[in-house]
Amino acid sequence: MADTPIAATSTPAISLNTRGVLWALLSFALFAVAAAMAKAASLEYHVLQILFFRQAVVFLSCLPSIAKSFPGSLKTEHPKLHATRLLGAFVALSGGLWALTLLPLTTAITLGFAQVLFVSLLAFLFLNEPVGIHRLGAVVAGFIGVVIVMQPGVEGFFNVAALVPVGAAMAGAVALISVRKLSQTESTATLLVYQSVFVGLFAGFPLFWLWQTPDLKGLLLLLLMGVLASVGQWVGIKALRLGEASVVSNIQYMQLIYAAILGYFFFDEIPDGYTLLGATVIIAAALYIVYRERLVNRLDQTSVPKAL
Repeated sequence: MADTPIAATSTPAISLNTRGVLWALLSFALFAVAAAMAKAASLEYHVLQILFFRQAVVFLSCLPSIAKSFPGSLKTEHPKLHATRLLGAFVALSGGLWALTLLPLTTAITLGFAQVLFVSLLAFLFLNEPVGIHRLGAVVAGFIGVVIVMQPGVEGFFNVAALVPVGAAMAGAVALISVRKLSQTESTATLLVYQSVFVGLFAGFPLFWLWQTPDLKGLLLLLLMGVLASVGQWVGIKALRLGEASVVSNIQYMQLIYAAILGYFFFDEIPDGYTLLGATVIIAAALYIVYRERLVNRLDQTSVPKAL
């Protein structure tokens, strides 16, 4: 089913933010599972081959929607913004997968949370989204939870392995802000087809030298990973279409909880006391965002002045 851009309606923006948060919870859960599968696949296949399979499945998922309005579904009035988004997406996706090969699942995902800070800054600068004291407090609290989990030292923040997911997070923030802006005028199918085609091409060209033919088990793993990532992207774009980027992005803190569970069951990673404490702070920050959005929505309906 093709999506159509959201027009101005009488529905309060905060109500849309709450809906965006709920969709984001599902999206990040799917991404966490896909990340765990990618980590498993990285033991046998190159990062770019994993990314190529992921983007190929995303492209196939777009075909029914694209066919209904082809070639109109491929037209865009913002080629430069698409180019910025595609570059950011390629660096974010390939860097994120690379980080999974260098670091434990929970650590790689945790360092990726730097994207929240980048998104909040870029949303304020380029989207004119308000970042009031309550929302800023939730961002800071969530990042404090991340710091607790990391038990940081100088080496932890400045070794090359740690810089990979942080760089990917910065690129991901650029891509996310671009998607937020593009999603107001273009369909989900258009957004995904550009990313799946061009990121797939960027990843696919080096495979002339890096390709390793998968066996049946490996093929199923790569395809299922692609399916989950594809669904996660569709759901994530819906979340961004409904909610403000600086609100929706905060919910990715929940991905740490998903990663800890997956790491325990599939990679024998046992969270320590710092991880549990940090996770508690992170969950509290995410739940506060949902609570605050509902509270402000009620104030909206009663016309009480509010401050975000």
